[in-house]
Amino acid sequence: MFIMASETPTNYSMIVESKPSEVVRVCDEVLAKLKENGFGKDDLFAVHLTLEEAFLNAVKHGNKSDPSKKVIVEYSVSKEKLEISITDQGPGFKPDNVEDPRFGEALFKPGGRGLLLMNSYMDMVKYNEQGNSVYMVRYKEKPLQHRESLDLTKDKD
Repeated sequence: MFIMASETPTNYSMIVESKPSEVVRVCDEVLAKLKENGFGKDDLFAVHLTLEEAFLNAVKHGNKSDPSKKVIVEYSVSKEKLEISITDQGPGFKPDNVEDPRFGEALFKPGGRGLLLMNSYMDMVKYNEQGNSVYMVRYKEKPLQHRESLDLTKDKD
């Protein structure tokens, strides 16, 4: 008799000190789970970059570098995707108020590049209403609706 392994995503949660050095532990744990689920080098690179950015934003901007505060990292890994949320204990922010760093005066300002990077490398990025938690998704294979919209070989009647 053949028993098939469950394809149910596995959920994980970490509560870590709000210190920049904790990013290494968080990245090591999440990336190890991605490797176990067959994610490739491109996915590992993208997740590593965005995870570092989101975590360090939580420490620096959210928790104002206060080591007495915590950062909560919750994630779910399956063979198809990674879902991750990073929550700080800060007051939050409004992502729509962050200028696009590619245009105008924002080109010369240091802010906003991390958010641009996160949106570029993840398939979905959302913030809670308060603005102190970011939820991100990275698919191993892009969802069907995205692939269809990019398929240039389809007949255009």
